[in-house]
Amino acid sequence: MGAPDEVAEAACRLVAAFGSHRRADYFACFATDATFVFYTTAAFLGSRAEYEAEFDRWEADGFRVLSCDSTDQRVQVAGDAGVFTHRVATRALVGGEEVASDERETIVFRRERDGRWLAIHEHLSAMPTPS
Repeated sequence: MGAPDEVAEAACRLVAAFGSHRRADYFACFATDATFVFYTTAAFLGSRAEYEAEFDRWEADGFRVLSCDSTDQRVQVAGDAGVFTHRVATRALVGGEEVASDERETIVFRRERDGRWLAIHEHLSAMPTPS
């Protein structure tokens, strides 16, 4: 298996864990020094721990992922870095109500010394509305 396939597999694990709200499995896909930019969150999240704390707040407000479907996937690899981009449709409970989102996402992966690919940056943005 080549690096592009390994990055795609790592991304698939991350998306599957998020889509089934397997929190521990999801966060295990990120390096501790990962950073996060979400259009739904005002603050830049500068570590996995900061994101986990934000996720705690979301869950306290009733957040739960119901499903997550990834399409239009692309992988680029440059040495020990991989970039995964895709379109993501998510259904979640927020405050007891089901909401759907249509977003684009970029996840940057780094090959660790043990050969695993861990996410080191995630950037999420809303899909633009057609004009």
